[in-house]
Amino acid sequence: MASVSEAQKAQIMTLLQQSDSDREAIASSVGVSPGTVSAIKAHMTMGTYRGISTAPTETDELIEASETTFGLERDLQMALRTNIEQLEPGLQIIDGNKERTTEAGRIDITAQDDHQNMVIIELKAGTAAPEALTQLLAYMGAIERQEHQAVRGILIASDFHPRLVYATRAVSNVDLYRYHFKFTFDVMS
Repeated sequence: MASVSEAQKAQIMTLLQQSDSDREAIASSVGVSPGTVSAIKAHMTMGTYRGISTAPTETDELIEASETTFGLERDLQMALRTNIEQLEPGLQIIDGNKERTTEAGRIDITAQDDHQNMVIIELKAGTAAPEALTQLLAYMGAIERQEHQAVRGILIASDFHPRLVYATRAVSNVDLYRYHFKFTFDVMS
């Protein structure tokens, strides 16, 4: 993995503070990966950059972890798009096989169930934090306002923070699904 330069780090920090561009746009303009932008934003949120230079290895480790999570979510999304019927019979993807952008952000998968309800699907690699529910509800609210039709949500992760599980019990139109990996191996030689 290539290290991010101090100039790139400064440029990313400035863009994060001054614009409402998404991480993909910032990454493209600076010449880094979206995971790098996420890692810099995480450092800013944690207060790491308040007048203190962070060791390059610390930044690189956070960037690598962020890019790994981003990659896992992309892989999960591709697998789900290919096998959407395994999640729920009658579910059809209606987003043209690309993330839909709303006022609340980018939706991983937009689908429709066999009752013609829109279904917003949010994917999380690993354990979903309580904030994942807020993110999903924001997407659902944006779509409901835009489309004027019933919307429900599905949050998929390998596990869920207990507070998220409790909160979901109060929201009747959100379902939680756990994903599991099954590896198969083929002998090549």
